[in-house]
Parts: sequence; C-alpha cells; structure tokens
Amino acid sequence: MQTVLTVIAASLAAAAIALVAVEVVHRVVRRLGKRAVLLTELSEHTHRPFQVAATVLLVQFAIRFTTRHAAGEPWLRSVLHVLVLAVIASTAWLIASLLLVTEDTALTRLRTDVPDNRQARRIHTQIVLLRRLTVAVTVVITIGVMLMTFPSVRGVGASVLASAGVIGVVAALAAQSVLGNVIAGLQLAFSDAVRLDDVVVVEGEWGRIEELTLSYVVVHIWDDRRLILPTSYFTTKPFQNWTRTRAAVLGTAEFDVDWSVPVQTMREELRRLVEGNELWDGRVCVLQVTDAVGGMVRLRALVSAPDAGSLWDLRCLVREHMVNWIREQGPSAMPRVRAELGDAASNLDWQWTKPRRPARSVPSRAQQEVPDDARLFGGSDDGDARSDAFVGPEEPVDAVR
Repeated sequence: MQTVLTVIAASLAAAAIALVAVEVVHRVVRRLGKRAVLLTELSEHTHRPFQVAATVLLVQFAIRFTTRHAAGEPWLRSVLHVLVLAVIASTAWLIASLLLVTEDTALTRLRTDVPDNRQARRIHTQIVLLRRLTVAVTVVITIGVMLMTFPSVRGVGASVLASAGVIGVVAALAAQSVLGNVIAGLQLAFSDAVRLDDVVVVEGEWGRIEELTLSYVVVHIWDDRRLILPTSYFTTKPFQNWTRTRAAVLGTAEFDVDWSVPVQTMREELRRLVEGNELWDGRVCVLQVTDAVGGMVRLRALVSAPDAGSLWDLRCLVREHMVNWIREQGPSAMPRVRAELGDAASNLDWQWTKPRRPARSVPSRAQQEVPDDARLFGGSDDGDARSDAFVGPEEPVDAVR
C-alpha cells in the first residue's frame, strides 16, 4: 500500500511540474511568436502534444526513481510498460506535429493567388505529398517501435526473419497497385508533369487538378463534377496539360459556308470583334480557309486568350457573332445545296452574281501581300516564333550535295 501511495504521489507531482513547465514555455513562445510565423505555428499546433509527452515522460521517471526497491513487482512492471508505450506514442505525436508545423510554415509563404503561380503550385504540390508521406511513415515507425517493447514479439523475430522472403513476395503481389500509385504520386510531385490547379483534358473531360495525393488525383470538371483517377494514370497514359508552361492558350471556331463567302471581309470583321473585347489577349487573331471540298468552304477562326476559361467564352462569342454577321451581311455565303431556279438577271440576294469584269491574273506569291490575319505561322512576331518552333533541323550542306 505504501508503494502504491508513493507511485500516486510521485505521478501527481511529476505531472504538475510538467504542466507548469510546459505552460511557461508555451507562453514564452507565444509572446515571441508575435514577430515570427514559425513560433506562432509552434505555439498553436504543438502545445498539446508537447504537454502530453512531457507529462508522461516525467511521470515515468518519477515512478522509476521512487520505486527502485520494488522493481520486481508485476503490477509495477505493467505500469512502467504502459508508460513506455505512452512515451513512444506521445513523442511520435510531437515529432509529427513539428514536421507538420514546418510544412505549414512553408505553405504560408507560397502564394497561389497570383497570375504567375506555376512555381508556387509545383512546390505546394510537393509539400502536400510529403506531408501525407511524413504522417504515414511516422505512424508505421511508431507502431513498430511499440511492438518491439513486447518480449513475445522480440522472441518471434527469428522466425519472422526466416520467412521474410515469402512474406515479402506475398506483400509485393498484394500491394503492387498500391505501391505503384504511391511511386507514381511521388513521380508526379517531383517531375513537374502535373500540379495543383493545372488545367487538363483527361478521358475527354476538361477540368482542373483539385487534389493530388499519393494514391489518386481529383479532377474538377468544368460542370462541377469530379473525376477520380489513380496517380498511375498520369504516368502511363497521355493527357493534355493546358497550363504546363503558361496559362495562355489558343482556340478555334470553324464555319462551313458557301463558296461565295467574302473571306477578307469576314477576316476584318473578326479582327474588329476581338480588338474590342477584353477576353482577347492580343496575341493571335487568324482566319484561314482550311478546307474547300464537298460544295462547302471551311473557315477556321483562331484566337488566343490569357486562360482556358476566357478562351471558351471567346470562342463561343466568335461563333455567335460571325453567324449573325453572315446571316445579316452576307446571306449568299450561308451553307446550302444548290438547285437554283432564279431569274436570269441574278437579282436575288441569295443568287450567285456573275463577275462583270474579266478575272485578273493572280499575282505571284512574292508579289502579293498576305495580311497578318490570314497567317498562323508568320506575319507577326508571335507567328514567326511559332514558325521557328515547328521547323525541323536544317540539312547539312554535304548531304544536300
């Protein structure tokens, strides 16, 4: 009875000392944290685990020092063993909290709400994945250390090591897909192939990378659906990343019209439309004839925008405006199948007007001046840069000879 009372008294005294000491340290760190973000995070997130770890550790030391004469008591050994397990668990909790505080402090210094946030999003992705991996590794190591405190577990160590080969093969086969996704997640984080908030096209769906973990990736689709994919998908199958190097993208709007369409006039109308719209970033505005078969002429309007969302709205606006313009300004260019039974004078709006002058000879390519709006690869600084990017290597002089 005297030993039990001694243990209780020593435990209460040690717990009181630990709580007072931790509280003093907490107040000091919180006062100093007014000038440092790291100290503020420490005072808020590590106070409770530090309190528990210090209390359990001091209680264990107090019991050991005050019960040396009764070290062989079974109940005392059980109490000390429980305290050892508590010390291991609380210490792991404290270490994990310190690591998480460090990672949170690093995240607070990264701003992803700015236009040029590619580097910040890459580091943010790596830190988030490392954070999840840190917690998982800490839990596994803690459980392993706690199990090693049991003599029975240490006793079967030899047999476990003897069968480690078979167990390893079975575990590898069972966890092949899981380990593959984990490795793929780490590869995505450090290869910079995809980052948080990247705009991608996956499985025919256009969306944004909303969450990236070690096992799966969440794609926020434009209509607020979520597409859940394993991380190994992005390392084994092709996908489109619209923000790999920059957010600015190009988009098209195609029109099938009649051969009587005034291409140059339509090109000027497209230029007038985009120049007065805030969705256009001023880089590319091109109207080209991309096909002329089957009784139709296919026109492609190529425009640019600062991001994918603006590009979608701009493409829809170009389609709507050009459809209305053709219907109102050039009804003869509307697509149709010809079976004309009109008057011989061709006075109807929809009829083809015969040329009243002889057709002039078409100037050579060197003589005619191609407008910028008719050329994608050339005609402007951006077009010249695009042309150079798609030109193959020059042949050696010896090979030509």
